[in-house]
Amino acid sequence: MATDQLSEVFDLVEIRGLLSGGFAVRGPWVSGGAVTEALKFVVMVRGRAQLTTDGVDGPIELESGDVAILNNRTYLNVQGGTGDGPPRRIEPVDAASDLVGADLSADDILIGGRVDLNPAGQALLQQALPPVGHVQASAATATNLRDFLDRLVNEMTGNRVGSSFAIRQYGQLLLLEVLRAYIDQAELPPGWLRALTDEHLRPALTLMHAEPGRPWRLEELAAAAAMSRTSFAVRFRTVAGVPPLTYLNRWRMLLAQRALRNKDVRIGSLAADLGFASDSAFSTAFKRQVGESPLRYRYRVHDSAAPSST
Repeated sequence: MATDQLSEVFDLVEIRGLLSGGFAVRGPWVSGGAVTEALKFVVMVRGRAQLTTDGVDGPIELESGDVAILNNRTYLNVQGGTGDGPPRRIEPVDAASDLVGADLSADDILIGGRVDLNPAGQALLQQALPPVGHVQASAATATNLRDFLDRLVNEMTGNRVGSSFAIRQYGQLLLLEVLRAYIDQAELPPGWLRALTDEHLRPALTLMHAEPGRPWRLEELAAAAAMSRTSFAVRFRTVAGVPPLTYLNRWRMLLAQRALRNKDVRIGSLAADLGFASDSAFSTAFKRQVGESPLRYRYRVHDSAAPSST
């Protein structure tokens, strides 16, 4: 079975998709407001609407089953529905329970959510996505997403026993299906997401992920990818946006951040495991990448995770 580097990265950055609400409405409607989440997604489950946000030229047309991922936007406006009269204002904080009993054949149905990650993951995913990623349900590659949305909306509208638990799990899987569909449909910008889905680079990436502490040479990685040293270096930089050894060092720092959440991990042992000749070399590399020393990072993470005494 091939190594699944995408799942590995998702585990490291603790990515979670959380459904935050939704509504079912008939007739003209409008919803939106300020966006406080770094990464937000909007799903047009049924109906059609126009989405506008900052940094995008003109409205984005959302059809049934379409998903928009907003990357570091400041506001969101979605307008849809048909009929006479002024649009009904729907507050974006409406709970998902508003969907219970919705008429799937007549109502416009929209759900929203956010993407939660640790700080390292947030930087990675924001770098890998455009201001708005539009996933179109009409594309042939979105079959799984369409099927998944049908199951999700049935859970959200059916008022079944255990639905709250099921919807939380669906939020996780929805994010994965959306990203899968987006990868299949879009021309990804250079970065880690594009690199992890590049078949030519996969053998080299598998080596780096499997043995991050090994002092990999460019010639070894190029040979694994069945490419010349020059061709490999050019392709890697084009696809990943950074040279191979820079990518390797960033991968080591992701592993280090995960390890440092464990108070029992010794920094000296961690430095050796990740291929650094000394604690000081590791600390210098970590501070350059993360912005603070390993010890300071560890203290801050544990202080933020500690339960409040008030």
